Order: sequence, then structure tokens, then C-alpha cells
Amino acid sequence: MTKRYWNITFEEMMEVGVHFGHEPRKWNPRMAPFILGKRKGIHITNLTKTARFLSEACDLAFDAASTGKQFLIVETRLREFRDLRKEQKTGKLNSLPKRDATMLKRQLSHLERYLGGIKYMTRLPDIVIIFDQQEEYTALQECITLGIPTISLIDTNSDPDLADISIPTNDDAIASIRLILNKLVFVICEGRSSYIQKN
Repeated sequence: MTKRYWNITFEEMMEVGVHFGHEPRKWNPRMAPFILGKRKGIHITNLTKTARFLSEACDLAFDAASTGKQFLIVETRLREFRDLRKEQKTGKLNSLPKRDATMLKRQLSHLERYLGGIKYMTRLPDIVIIFDQQEEYTALQECITLGIPTISLIDTNSDPDLADISIPTNDDAIASIRLILNKLVFVICEGRSSYIQKN
């Protein structure tokens, strides 16, 4: 795996709050090497370690994408998607008031747009990216059992030893997740385009 530069800056990470963790009473002791200290009742994540592991994850994702491997991004909203599809098929949405039914149908179309591609997967993914280790623990255990490499976003209450590459970050803030997701998606797209150019 070749080391590359992925333009990961501390200012950018500080701006979106990547360094904020959980309260000290909720922490996992295995996260001690990734915690810089405590401030105003919350743990502060060491951004140097975050940048290092994010860079490693980007290198892994680029190498995998440039060889044509398939990725799966795991996030909790899939459960909502299944529930809404089930309600639509059974006709429960029709028995709701019009306003509620319209709102749920709009949410269903939004989830269909973002999660509809999973039903076309014909084989197991080669790499899985997990965005909330605490919520997606079952998916992480399945990946470990199947031997699928995982990249996981972990907060100060998570176990860093479970995933192959754990990125210590604030997994509760949308801006923090968006920053890391944008970096990983950019890297995957770069790797995929180099794979297409080779073939």
C-alpha cells in the first residue's frame, strides 16, 4: 500500500468538531491512546491520530477502488427504509391522515434514492465502511466473521480494536461525519477512475 497525500487539515477537522467526544463517564478505556484530554465535561480526541488513521483508511480505499473492489457503506437509516417499504406494501400508509402519509412517502422516496442500490448487490462487498460502531455492532460482527475488511468511525465510547481501521472522530455530529465521508468518497472515486483508465 503506497502512502499518498489526501489533504487532511487540522483546521478543517476543528471547524466541524471532529475532536469532540463523549462525557468521561461514557468512555471506553481502550480509547485512552486516542484521547488528548478532558475539557468542559467531555473528552477531546487527538486530531493527530484521527488524521493518521483517516489517511490510512484513504490509502486502503484508494488501493481497493483502483483494483475494482466493491464497497458497502453501513448506516442506521436502512432500518427506517425497510419499515417504510413494509408499511407501503401492506397499505398502512393509506390509512394515515393525508399529511402524515405524504411526509412518509417523501421520506421513503428519499431513502429509496440513497439506499436502493443495495438490492442490486450480487456478491459480498470487499470493504465495509461503518459510520456508527455502537449502532452497527451487528454488522461489524458479521464483517469480522466473514473476514471482510472494515473501516469504522469510532467515538470515545467505542472499541478501537474491533475494526481493521478505526478512525477516532465525533460520530454524533453530522458535519464531522460528512467531512470524513466526503474524504472517503473522493478517494474511492479517484481509485475507481484510475481502475477504469487501466482497463
